[in-house]
Formats: sequence, structure tokens, C-alpha cells
Amino acid sequence: MSRKGSVLREFPILVIVALAVSLVIKSFLVQFFYIPSGSMENTLQINDRVAVNKIPFISNSINRGDVVVFRDPSNWLPEPYVDNQNKVIAKIKDGLVLVGVLPNPAKQYLVKRVIGIAGDNVVGKDGVVTINGKKTTEPYIFAGNKASELDFNVTVPEGKIWVMGDHRGASADSRYHQDDVNNGFVPESKVTGRVLGIIWPIKNLGTVPSQDPLK
Repeated sequence: MSRKGSVLREFPILVIVALAVSLVIKSFLVQFFYIPSGSMENTLQINDRVAVNKIPFISNSINRGDVVVFRDPSNWLPEPYVDNQNKVIAKIKDGLVLVGVLPNPAKQYLVKRVIGIAGDNVVGKDGVVTINGKKTTEPYIFAGNKASELDFNVTVPEGKIWVMGDHRGASADSRYHQDDVNNGFVPESKVTGRVLGIIWPIKNLGTVPSQDPLK
């Protein structure tokens, strides 16, 4: 048998193996997301693509200062737009969703920074945020923004987190959803994982480190 024939026979197997590896990576390791808004500027920019760590023993350990992606906890986002697009393009997008290159549009996601974890008393007053009575240090906050224009006083329950965007003046985060079923908190079960870094565009390529607001 010619080398060309051998390659043609092996190609479908290689495609199946590649898809299987992609599914494993999506399910257990890394998933990719698109940033549609400026709520996390300047840490994340509009149109950035980010890689999110899904490794269970890391993703289930959520710390203050982590930038996390989570499923909409209680109608924080409007209903997704239904695009009546070309069927071929739709099938291609479905395939990219399946292997984890694109997020599932039926599951809406948000990205914010973890400010409070279980047991924390988080207070916003007169433009200052404190955690357990200690003033936060947050160099990542968008230039010109106060730590919070909105006053609040919450204690984070077990199994929940309190999240805020780095662009505090443009982020409808936990502060603005205190009347929902979770009182503005995000259940840890809704968290997909921690943002590892920006993978696109190239000019923004880099890691996204966790920065504890109490350190």
C-alpha cells in the first residue's frame, strides 16, 4: 500500500482522536471564553479570548482575588440573542462549542473577580471597600473608579462567593443583584473555573494572576 493511501486511511482516526482529546480538555482541563463587555477593564479588554482552568482540585478551591468565569446565577444577563444565520455556519459553530473553542450560547457566562469568600464580611461605604474590617488594596481597579460607588454590607454564606468587576463603574456585579434569589452571591457550583490568561489578540497575550485584595 502506498504512503498516500496509508495517510488517507489514518486521517479519520486522527480526526476522531483529536476530537476526543479536545472533549477531554474541555470537560476537565481548559475551556475558552470571549469577553463581550468592559466590566473587567483593564485586566480584560472587550473582545479578549481567555483560557479558563477547569481542573477540579484547583477550580473547586476559590480564593479572594481570583478572576473567575461562572454561569449566570439568577438572570443577571438578558436573554441571549437568537441569530438566524446560515445553516452551515451554525453547524460549524455547534462543532466549535462541542470541542470547547466557543462557549455554549444556551448557558450564559460572566467573568468577575472574587472579593469575598465564605465567612467574609464585605462592606462598601463612602467609596471604600473593607473585608472583615480591613481596607482592601486593589491596584487592578479601573483608573478613576472608586472601590465602590454603591454602599453595601454583606456576609458571604457557605458555598457562595461575592464578585465584583475591576471596572467598578461599569460592572453590574454582586452589588446590583442583592434582591435576587441568591442575594447577589454566586453559588460555587456555578463557577466554571479560574481565568488563566489571555490567548487572543496577540497584543494582549499574558497571564491573569490572582490578586488578593487583602494583601
